[in-house]
Amino acid sequence: MKKSILLIAIAILAFSCKTDKKANLDIAENQQKEVVKTPFVWEAANVYFLLTDRFNNGDKTNDVNYGRTKETGVLRGFEGGDLKGVTQKIEDGYFTNLGVNAIWMSPIVEQIHGATDEGTGNTYGFHGYWTKDWTNIDANLGTKQDLKQLVDAAHKKGIRVLLDAVINHTGPVTEKDPVWPSDWVRTQPHCSYDNYDNTVTCTLVKNLPDIKTESNDAVELPPQLVQKWKDEGRYEEEVAELEAFFKKTGYPRAPRFYIMKWLSDYITDFGIDGYRVDTVKHTEEFVWQEFKDVCDNAFAEFKQNHPNKVLDANNFYLVGEVYGYGISSGTAYDFGDKKVNYFDDAFNGLINFEFKWNASQQSYEEQFNRYNTILNNDLKGYGVLNYLTSHDDGQPFDKNREKTYETATRLLLSPGASQIYYGDETARDLTIEGTIGDATLRSFMNWDELPYQQDLLIHWQKLGQFRRHHPAVGAGQHALISEQPYIFSRSYTNNDFKDEVIIGIDLPKGEHTINVSSVFKEGEQVKDFYSGATYNVNNGTITIEADTNLILIEKL
Repeated sequence: MKKSILLIAIAILAFSCKTDKKANLDIAENQQKEVVKTPFVWEAANVYFLLTDRFNNGDKTNDVNYGRTKETGVLRGFEGGDLKGVTQKIEDGYFTNLGVNAIWMSPIVEQIHGATDEGTGNTYGFHGYWTKDWTNIDANLGTKQDLKQLVDAAHKKGIRVLLDAVINHTGPVTEKDPVWPSDWVRTQPHCSYDNYDNTVTCTLVKNLPDIKTESNDAVELPPQLVQKWKDEGRYEEEVAELEAFFKKTGYPRAPRFYIMKWLSDYITDFGIDGYRVDTVKHTEEFVWQEFKDVCDNAFAEFKQNHPNKVLDANNFYLVGEVYGYGISSGTAYDFGDKKVNYFDDAFNGLINFEFKWNASQQSYEEQFNRYNTILNNDLKGYGVLNYLTSHDDGQPFDKNREKTYETATRLLLSPGASQIYYGDETARDLTIEGTIGDATLRSFMNWDELPYQQDLLIHWQKLGQFRRHHPAVGAGQHALISEQPYIFSRSYTNNDFKDEVIIGIDLPKGEHTINVSSVFKEGEQVKDFYSGATYNVNNGTITIEADTNLILIEKL
């Protein structure tokens, strides 16, 4: 009898486990369907930009390397942030909760070992823009295995990874970092920026050697790089890879193609999804067309070799920093004596330096409607990356952190892709005492202040998640519904996928009857993502009791 009871219990348990397993599989399948249903669209991306050294310290054992022990100016040395620290926050769900679907990290390649002092105190290359060796990851930031784990962790969360590409210049010359050979770089003249040639064929600043990107002459490897690789025991491997690259592509052994090969390795080896490209207008435009070809080929190779790691059918993404470019320029950047179209067979998008000025001077509707018109006409098929704070803009939209909620609302609800700068969502201080120049913008992430910034963080999270769930917010058509209160719709269609939302900003508290008939059908149930309240469409309207000044209406 006991044996029979035991057998019955086992059978019931097995059936229960099987049923639970099937239910879990059904949930997972539905979740997968939902992921597939909502496509990732670069033109609507929510990008989080962080300085790798200043975000999160995941490995304190790598904080000092290459003899970087000099006392530095305020915020001008390495502070411990690393790739493991970024991975920790990915796995903890920090970026997912923020609605981030792409992370852009400052350059992670090996930086000059020495320090410079141009009147600001000793400065090390913590920011990543002073390259010593493109083929290696800076030891202060981690290892290639760390990068692999980061990319894999991000992709599991549906987050793309952008690295930062520098082809225009090497790092400064120091006692530890000799100048590259003269057939590789120029050290004169300094750029005067008054025309095309004086912006491109020159050095950006003193002691920042300019790569001769215009040259097609074959050059040998720099002797200091040869010696470095031999000391590290990888000279033969690196040379063999270069031989294979030049044989396969047929490119001349010119400086720019060496660097392109080295940068493309991060695509084929790790499966990164894109590059933010530095100092674009200081390099000949044809260089970026060549770079696009190299990146596209590398991405295709990665997808072919790793079909199980392919996220979707999106192409490799390139977004350029053409300093001073604004959306009003459309596809043309004007040097005064020459106009250049950097979108032409090169960049998918450009950073929009104009956004903060528009945000300061225009109403929401003026800015949103104008951006909608430009993006759906002159820039159709391309995109802009909007920002309100960055690592080198000394005049951010809200330097004193007095408009932190408006910053989120304006940025995350605007047409175009959005770029959150690390700490925007936590009101990280941008006015650090004792700093000189850009250093004040680059303090360590203020994790310790997070408990005191929860309301602000939740505001960013709700807006970010809504943007991530709805490509219509960044890539859709904008249409005004009501001026008072301010309500508008966004609609996006891509093949069989259709996404429509209604958004209201600065609503007075109290009851509002809103006409939603242009988007939602009679009898449909809709939800305000911001408050969580649900409504039924009745006579083409919904009636809400607003106790916040923001509504984010989506179909249930």
